Amino acid sequence: MTPLEILAAAFVAVGTFFGFVATVGIIRLPDLYSRLHAASKSDTLGSVLSLAGIAVVFGITTESMKLVFLLVFLFVTSPTAAHAIARAAKEQEVEPAGENAWLDENDAESEGEGGER
Repeated sequence: MTPLEILAAAFVAVGTFFGFVATVGIIRLPDLYSRLHAASKSDTLGSVLSLAGIAVVFGITTESMKLVFLLVFLFVTSPTAAHAIARAAKEQEVEPAGENAWLDENDAESEGEGGER
């Protein structure tokens, strides 16, 4: 096994690990916002590492350039989609799990004035 193949295998293995972490986060976390966080961060990193491992195997070719464009596309679209989903959920008044999860602007102002709740 060449050093490049070992590097590619390491990228794919770590990418698979982060994909697994994203899956566990989606299943185990309590609400939409937490699940969205797990899905957007870990899944993006896992996909990017896996694609980077494949690009290392291909070397400098047209296929690896396509993978680089796909990486850039993932970096742009995944956070944008996560933000849009979270914003839509907030507008639909989907409540996060736990007490005091939302920081109300009026509460933040009263805390800044020295008032206690």
